[in-house]
Amino acid sequence: MTSFSLLLFVISLTLAFEFSNGWHDAANSIATVVSTRVLTPFRAVAWAAFWNFVAAFFFGTAVAGTIGKGMVHIEMVNQQVLLSGLLGAIIWNLITLILGLPTSSSHALIGGFGGAAVAKAGLRALIFSGWIKPVAFIFLSPLIGMLLGMTVTIITSWIVRRQRPLKVDKWFRRLQLVSAAGYSFGHGTNDAQKGMGIITTALVAGGLLKSFVVPYWVIICCHLAIAGGTMAGGWRIIKTMGQRITKLNPFGGFAAETAGGLTLVGTAAFGIPVSTTHTITGAIVGVGASRRLSAVRWGITRRIVWAWVLTIPGAALLGAILFHAGRFWVK
Repeated sequence: MTSFSLLLFVISLTLAFEFSNGWHDAANSIATVVSTRVLTPFRAVAWAAFWNFVAAFFFGTAVAGTIGKGMVHIEMVNQQVLLSGLLGAIIWNLITLILGLPTSSSHALIGGFGGAAVAKAGLRALIFSGWIKPVAFIFLSPLIGMLLGMTVTIITSWIVRRQRPLKVDKWFRRLQLVSAAGYSFGHGTNDAQKGMGIITTALVAGGLLKSFVVPYWVIICCHLAIAGGTMAGGWRIIKTMGQRITKLNPFGGFAAETAGGLTLVGTAAFGIPVSTTHTITGAIVGVGASRRLSAVRWGITRRIVWAWVLTIPGAALLGAILFHAGRFWVK
């Protein structure tokens, strides 16, 4: 396989990963709006996909920079490293999708990328300071989401405390369309940038770019891919996210989506690649816990947390194995 053909394959595979990211993370964007029956599943994914794409025109590429040049020394990366990391992340996504676990596509990507880089050049390939925020936010993003979910629930509860329940339900069914759009906007801007980082790194490694600057066509293609994946949906994971953690009504769905959207937009502005899965799960837990702790099904939540913890090392191992295996067929 020639170097140019390998570059094209890496770009195509990255877009496929972004598609799988949208598919895998569709549940994060629409679980609450579907479980509260504000929208049918098809209308919900269409609404989420639209805002996934619109996000391309509003945010920069700070997260892409973190992924592409902030965690691994770019001069030690070649197309084989990128290919192995992508395949490791995609295989991990497929495994968790089959198992119905809402794990993080983002952490699968950085795990696979990091594992393949270490397989090529050892630990010196890693920029250890660049891993602090992404790893820390494995725990911080769901915590922030949970606290914001509780805060939004408490504040909105106080605002509508004297209104009739039917009137409140009617209001929040409409407001949940806005909160779902805001969350999908945050999902698009954070997750599409991860693919941008990989493609831009591939272009630099292939000599087509002199420095790490994300081309506009890469931005559009990544957002189209993630929006297409969201349209495809991920119905098994929707059931876990929207129905098995805690029971939500339109009021709770609005609070969870608002909290999740605020967290994603805030972290994207600071270039922190966080997991949309972690964030919305924390927000849903916060909404349930604001009513009473017993409203949260902690057994399901613990299972999800274990999947989070294992994602980076699991994808890293797959990336390293694929890199070593690839030496026999990628020249």
